[in-house]
Amino acid sequence: MERDYSQSNIPLYDQTEETAFHHEAFTACTSFAIDDTLAESVSEGSSPPTMRLWSHSNTIVLGIIDGRLPFLENGVRYLRQQGYNVIIRNSGGLAVALDDGLLNLSLVIPNMKHTSIYEAYEAMVSFVQYTLRDVTKEIKAYEIVGSYCPGDYDLSINGKKFAGISQRRIKDSAAIQIYIDVEGSSQERAGIVKHFYEHGKKDVDTKFTYPNVDPQTMAYLSELLDITLTIDDMKQRVREAMGNLATTITMESFSGKEMEIFERRLKQMKQRNEIISSIQ
Repeated sequence: MERDYSQSNIPLYDQTEETAFHHEAFTACTSFAIDDTLAESVSEGSSPPTMRLWSHSNTIVLGIIDGRLPFLENGVRYLRQQGYNVIIRNSGGLAVALDDGLLNLSLVIPNMKHTSIYEAYEAMVSFVQYTLRDVTKEIKAYEIVGSYCPGDYDLSINGKKFAGISQRRIKDSAAIQIYIDVEGSSQERAGIVKHFYEHGKKDVDTKFTYPNVDPQTMAYLSELLDITLTIDDMKQRVREAMGNLATTITMESFSGKEMEIFERRLKQMKQRNEIISSIQ
């Protein structure tokens, strides 16, 4: 069944508690296929700009460049021994850790052909700053050297990174994706990623410079703000911020056309991850 949206309505798609989607386990692979689906649908004008909330337990999401590590198999085996699922995503560059203490947001917006990648990043930075405006004015965007998946749009407070942004462009749209470290142990997560690179790269010189992760460069929001902030609290903040900026409606399912796109996009993600699946 096709959905009918007015131009003033922005769907808010909360998948933070889903365990299955379209008769399959709801994994990080699923999430990236869903974002691709939304981006394609938004680009074609079948859907308006969309915000999606999502999370996954005990998952290390590798970047495309991580797939070139000289001892990738050793790194993946190490992660699995620590109880983590491992996938390679289709956006961004390097490894990030996901678990129940992190909230992921995807903002899917159209008309991006004449919008720079920097403007798209700035939109997400501004949204997070707005979402937390009553508790801090200190959120900065610049590269935190020593963090995992470092980039110009790392979000930090007092030099400690709590969020990272990537984006995926499809046709005339972009899915701007951010992970926000809300609660739990950021340093433990960073330690896992650090050891992954130690196992996957060892002392080999590589064309690409992989990060030398320092867990002390990373922290979570509850710690940085010295307040009790849970995932549910952060989800509510996102809902309220979206409600202040636009008229939001709850999105509960894909249309028939979107489901066709999803099946194709999920197949592409699985093909991308054959290198990971083949590691025993």
